Amino acid sequence: MRVAFFIVPLLVILFAACEEKIKPSVLPTVDSKTIPKQESWNSHIVISDSGLVRAVIDAGYLRVFEGSQQTHMSEGVVVHFFDIGGKQTSVMTSKEAIVDENTDNLEAIGNVLVVSDDSSKLRTEHLYWDNRRQLVHTPEFVQITSPKEKLQGHGFESNQNLRNYKVFHVTGQAVPQ
Repeated sequence: MRVAFFIVPLLVILFAACEEKIKPSVLPTVDSKTIPKQESWNSHIVISDSGLVRAVIDAGYLRVFEGSQQTHMSEGVVVHFFDIGGKQTSVMTSKEAIVDENTDNLEAIGNVLVVSDDSSKLRTEHLYWDNRRQLVHTPEFVQITSPKEKLQGHGFESNQNLRNYKVFHVTGQAVPQ
């Protein structure tokens, strides 16, 4: 009787341990390249060069994909640009943005607004920031509003504080002083 008392629980444990484990199924339609390898919410990114802060980016949602050298941001992107002295020169907002991890260049997409420290405003749907040259540019339609003028056109290039800019294929008006 004592032997049966010990053998029955031992047999139950052995049979339970030998049961086949169920492996999770992998969906054949899911490609690993479409699923982010990294995700982050309410992210804060600092882009610097030689110890100098060049830009600070806040994004609602951030993701990086396998094999990609890009960081995709969405759900509201705010970028603070700084000059070589560390002074903020402008603030850019957009719906989405992509940062190239090799160059730290940025592409802003959707309802892009750049406001400089002197209250000049640039509006467009697509804008690029060249980190090395500290320039913003786009081939798209732009609207510029400054204390001196209101311009619009297709194609734009400027330093990041919107002080020295070129608008290509211009239409607009200068505001008299």
